[in-house]
Amino acid sequence: MQEKRDYYEVLGVDRSVSDAELKKTYRTLAKKYHPDINPGDQEAEAKFKEISEAYGVLCDPQKRQQYDRFGHAGMNGNGFEGFGNFGFGFDDIFESFFGGSPFGRSTGRQNKGPRRGADLKYTMDIDFNEAAFGTRKEIHISRMQSCSTCDGSGAKAGTSPQTCKHCKGTGQVRQVQSTPFGQMVNMRTCDICRGEGTIITEPCEKCNGNGRIQKSATINIDIPAGIDNGQTISLRGEGESGAKGGPPGDLYVNVRVKQHPIFVREGYNVICEIPITFTQAALGAELEIPTLDGKMKYDIPEGTQTGTVFRLRNKGIKHLRSNSKGDLYVKVNVEIPTKLSGKQKEILHQFAEVSGDDVFVQRKNFFNQVKDLFQ
Repeated sequence: MQEKRDYYEVLGVDRSVSDAELKKTYRTLAKKYHPDINPGDQEAEAKFKEISEAYGVLCDPQKRQQYDRFGHAGMNGNGFEGFGNFGFGFDDIFESFFGGSPFGRSTGRQNKGPRRGADLKYTMDIDFNEAAFGTRKEIHISRMQSCSTCDGSGAKAGTSPQTCKHCKGTGQVRQVQSTPFGQMVNMRTCDICRGEGTIITEPCEKCNGNGRIQKSATINIDIPAGIDNGQTISLRGEGESGAKGGPPGDLYVNVRVKQHPIFVREGYNVICEIPITFTQAALGAELEIPTLDGKMKYDIPEGTQTGTVFRLRNKGIKHLRSNSKGDLYVKVNVEIPTKLSGKQKEILHQFAEVSGDDVFVQRKNFFNQVKDLFQ
């Protein structure tokens, strides 16, 4: 029987380590040696169990105090497993940090049944117009899929998993301990089959007994018209294959929409800013307006001021769950020329002399208010 190592040595910390540092160290080691990250590595799996056992004792103040005084003898001679009746175990530690139990399965009898496959996430970049009108995209992902050689059983062709004789197929073993308060019964996961209830004596050569293998998959995705930046498309059953006949997980595709050089989206509405000349603003003009569907003609009236916004109904983006559309808002900005010829300046001077302040209503009102203010 191999002698247990000191728990502080297992975690590589001093006996004076704080709770926060202990927790941080355990997280780092657990992630490093977790079986899902090191598939098929028995040494890493053993290391993972060892550090989890050590942390299970040291993270509890009472157990840590008992361990510091009596060492492993204070653990009833059973180490980590001796605390099963207190509601804390190896799977509990993993679940508190990683959101699930080790090796991708739950504790006890549930280990034997079908297990749902993991969900996957994918980020996709699409163009502005693809988001507005919808499109079809092809993506390539890598995921765990059922091994075709053994049909997911993990056993070599012509063989099948055998019922574990140690736990008689239950996945658990019964342990009776004598305590000052009487006998204490503890049900723990079977060490031989690791709670599976079966043992694969001849593993499949292709999947090494796992029942699943990593494969590349090509998936076609229909992007609905009107989808916005940051929204997610859910594809049921396109995640990783389940274990032991369990259902597959889902694939969640996060959509990122690229910026458009002209249009800015606000909800289902679209905004576009267009520069116009002083003459167009003063006299009115027929403008060529860009829209999502192409160019269109639009008449602006005489005396259009810079910053004026025109609304073009139903020229925006289609709503995701209806056939209605948003609007297109066109903002016109009067561009003042920075370089004028002598002839152009002469004409503008003539215009100013002829016009006076009467044609500039806002300017006239402003300076009348200023005049009244200082009189």
